[in-house]
Amino acid sequence: MLGAASLAACAQSSVVSQKYEARAVRQASLDQDRATSSMMKRRVAAARKHTASRRTAGGTKTASHGVASFYTEGTKTASGEKFNTLDMTAAHPTLPFGTKLRVTDVASGRSVTVRVNDRGPYVQGRVVDVSYSAADALGMVGKGVAKVKLDVVE
Repeated sequence: MLGAASLAACAQSSVVSQKYEARAVRQASLDQDRATSSMMKRRVAAARKHTASRRTAGGTKTASHGVASFYTEGTKTASGEKFNTLDMTAAHPTLPFGTKLRVTDVASGRSVTVRVNDRGPYVQGRVVDVSYSAADALGMVGKGVAKVKLDVVE
């Protein structure tokens, strides 16, 4: 009888161990999914149809009008370089990497020149995502978004 009780106790502890291990694996998987999901949420951006470019009197091309947002987190850009919030860079859905854009806040008239090094935005209605430094120079950090005009400089 004592032998049967010992065997039953061993069997139960192995079932408990297996359940604990399975729970730990599931929890690790959920934590990974949450981390990935929150990383995607931090990257606030969106896409609006890119309007046809046209030349202005000054020789620059107006790429589009729409809403700009900014982002502050990420590790690597779509171009492969390390993301740096202090650089004057931007994410655009279609323009080639290295394109220089003049981003002008329509309401304030402030403008900055940024270099496209990433893809985005991914939120409907937005035409460009700028780095934190560019957003700060435009005065849009407090608002989070701004109506802008984009001009291709180079």
